[in-house]
Amino acid sequence: MKTLAMNNASLAITVGDDPGDDVVVMLSANPGSPLLPLTKVASGGELARTMLALRLVLTQAPGTLVFDEVDAGSGGTAAVAVAKSLADLGQRHQVLVVTHLAQVAAVAQTQINVTKTVRAKQTFATATMLSGEDRVAEIARMLSGGVAQESAFEHARELLAASGSKKRRT
Repeated sequence: MKTLAMNNASLAITVGDDPGDDVVVMLSANPGSPLLPLTKVASGGELARTMLALRLVLTQAPGTLVFDEVDAGSGGTAAVAVAKSLADLGQRHQVLVVTHLAQVAAVAQTQINVTKTVRAKQTFATATMLSGEDRVAEIARMLSGGVAQESAFEHARELLAASGSKKRRT
């Protein structure tokens, strides 16, 4: 849990005695807090990071892992920790991540932008592989939440450089 910026968290898994009993994941996110069912006490970010932590320690993970907004509710230090953990997983597995966080997108070996458009009352999705300046522009947009200023472009370049993603396939 420490690698996912949950330094003081405790996690326990309870299993009933009989086959078919429920398995309950218990979480104490803060010092002095009792272990309680994850579904009752975790914020969105804590829930997402706990699920990622469980996947990180499972030894028989499938070849391809799909995470849909596993970074939900994360920001700052937690977002960077999630991004690093996903990048580490990507060294051993094929990892597909749906994200809205620039920190997570920047560590991807391959970044694909998915956009939706409505034409004639029908919704269409378009997937575009990003590289070079297109990738920088998309990460800058993610950082700024709209039309990116030059400072967002600079920050996007810094994120990509720090992630080492340019050393890998983009």
